[in-house]
Amino acid sequence: MEIQGLTSRHKTPNLTPLIDIVFLLLVFYMLTAHFVKDQSLDSVLPEAGSGENFEEQGALEIVINNEGEIIIDTKLIMPNELEASLQQRLQGRSKKLVILRGDKNSKLDLTVQVMDAARKAGAESLDIITSQP
Repeated sequence: MEIQGLTSRHKTPNLTPLIDIVFLLLVFYMLTAHFVKDQSLDSVLPEAGSGENFEEQGALEIVINNEGEIIIDTKLIMPNELEASLQQRLQGRSKKLVILRGDKNSKLDLTVQVMDAARKAGAESLDIITSQP
């Protein structure tokens, strides 16, 4: 005669439901997670109380004044000519660095246009230069 209580002590628990739940949670996490890398250029506000001195030689400097004019190497550039001008100026450079020096009162949409044109022209990095208060 076999006793039911003695044989059940030596059995291992069934792990199949536990494994099913773990895989279900893994699938749920994978389906709801946001895996897209956001594309952006690093930026700093016009007035910064802290920061590093920037002395990069050979970088292309773009100036946006308070009238909304874009100036590259003391030459006035129209917004529709910006991308072509940046491509031409960055073409022969080993380091494709762009410096953006904008007026505190310049419009944000013009700054975004310059940043977008620099990215499309192949700039490796874009730094926004600020002055300490």
